[in-house]
Amino acid sequence: MPEPRLGVAILTMGNRPGEVAALLESVAKQDVPPTRIVVVGNGSPLPEFPAHVTTVELDENLGVAGGRNAALRRLREFGDVDVVIDLDDDGLLVDADVFRTVRDLYADDPRLGIVSFRIADETGETQRRHVPRLRSSDPMRGGQVTTFLGGGHALSVPMLDQIGGWPDEFFFTHEETDLAWRALDARWKVLYAPELLLQHPKTSPARHAVYYRMTARNRVWLARRHLPLPLIPLYLGTWTLLTLARTRALAGLRAWAGGFLEGLRTPCGRRRPMRWRTVWRMTRLGRPPVI
Repeated sequence: MPEPRLGVAILTMGNRPGEVAALLESVAKQDVPPTRIVVVGNGSPLPEFPAHVTTVELDENLGVAGGRNAALRRLREFGDVDVVIDLDDDGLLVDADVFRTVRDLYADDPRLGIVSFRIADETGETQRRHVPRLRSSDPMRGGQVTTFLGGGHALSVPMLDQIGGWPDEFFFTHEETDLAWRALDARWKVLYAPELLLQHPKTSPARHAVYYRMTARNRVWLARRHLPLPLIPLYLGTWTLLTLARTRALAGLRAWAGGFLEGLRTPCGRRRPMRWRTVWRMTRLGRPPVI
């Protein structure tokens, strides 16, 4: 696409006004300005923002997936955005050329669907979980991958028109993988571009009380929605063993087991298993969909 127009989406629960203001300042310093900026209050009121910022206040917390879909709907209503950049409300764009690089990446490759930013804390450290590949020792090694980071990324609007948006029912955890698997199966590319830095405080996803349950439930839903039948027990078996090896808290394991059963018993949305050629493509990219 020639000179794609950029839209920015920021989702907040209203508890980080200082961080959101700093993020918006870093957006304003970009040498390629976005066409639109939308801030969504996820079940919370929003303060006053500059006139060029569009606000959406949701009556209830719809989770990460639902809140980002609300931002997408608002950006689409304008009809002048080709690429959506999602940024965590406590993130910060350190460099002024991030949006220009995003624009150029999409202009150069019409099949580029998703671009994942690099996330690092204020010391420059990138947590292992923030590198979207199995071999994660070098966070500066970019290239095509099979998933992406929710904290900072860009999405092609033509891709979203084809594959749909975020899975509302996931609420949070694994919504990025669900979107990435659909993109890969539709032959879009997912790129990890470590030169695109989002500074973000070091955190643990387990800080959220429902983390273990949501992680297990959504992992099962992922498998049921997208994997060919022979791969479902392999994928879930692998992640069960990894969870048992990694989780030290008994309460966490109980919550995880409850979420796993919930994932088996409850509707997961439409089943659309990926093609075997997609399985092979993911394998060649270094992450077959069994781990």
